[in-house]
Amino acid sequence: MQPLILIVDDEKSIRSFLQVSLETQGYKCIGADSGAGALMLSLSNNPDIMILDLGLPDMDGVDVIKKLRAVSQMPIVIVSARGHDREKVEALDAGADDYLTKPFSVPELLARIRVILRRKSFIEAPEGQEKAPFQIEDLVVDEGRRRVWLGGEEVRLTPNEYKVLALLIKYRGKVLTHRFIIENVWGGVISDDTQSLRVCMGNLRRKLKEDPAQPRYIITEIGVGYRLADE
Repeated sequence: MQPLILIVDDEKSIRSFLQVSLETQGYKCIGADSGAGALMLSLSNNPDIMILDLGLPDMDGVDVIKKLRAVSQMPIVIVSARGHDREKVEALDAGADDYLTKPFSVPELLARIRVILRRKSFIEAPEGQEKAPFQIEDLVVDEGRRRVWLGGEEVRLTPNEYKVLALLIKYRGKVLTHRFIIENVWGGVISDDTQSLRVCMGNLRRKLKEDPAQPRYIITEIGVGYRLADE
C-alpha cells in the first residue's frame, strides 16, 4: 500500500511541487492550505505523515501540531522558512518529528520521510520476548542486556551515556531537543545550562570514535539538539 502524505502549505505552487516530487517516488498525496483543513484531513484520511508549513493563514503551525498531538501521534515534518533555533525548538517540543528550512533539498526530504516510515512501521517486541540487537554500521546495541559493541569490541558506557544512546535509538531519525534529552535522561527540573548534556555527548562520541566533521552515528542539529543517523 502506498503511504499517504498530507502536504499543508498555503502556497499552491509549493504544494504542487511537493506533490509531484513525492508522487514520482511512489507516495500518495493530499493537500491543505490552512490549519483547519490540515486538522480535518488528518482526522478523516489518517495520513501516514504530515508535511507542515508553519506560516498558515488561519493559525500558526505550532498550534496545528499541539491540536493534532492531543488526538494523534501521526509523524509531522516541518518545512518552513522560519530558520531560527528558537522556532525550531518550539515546533519540535510541541511534537514535530523533524524540521527542514526552506529552501530545502528534495532528496533530503525524501530521506527524512523514509526514516520516519521505517520508525513508524517498527513493532515493539511482545512483553517477555527478547528484542533483536539494534545495529547501524559497526555499532551494535543489545538493549536487553544493555551492552554496546563497536567493530566487534565492547564499549563501556556510563549509565547516562547509555541512556542518551538508548533514547536516540528509540527515536532514531527524530530530532530530539536538548530539553527533551535532559528531561528523559536526568529527569526533574531543568535549567538553561546544557553543560551536563554536552559533556555526556562528547564522551559518548569519543567512545564511539566519532569524527566531529563527519559523524557516522550522532548528528548535531546546531542550536536545537541531536538525532541518530539513518541506517
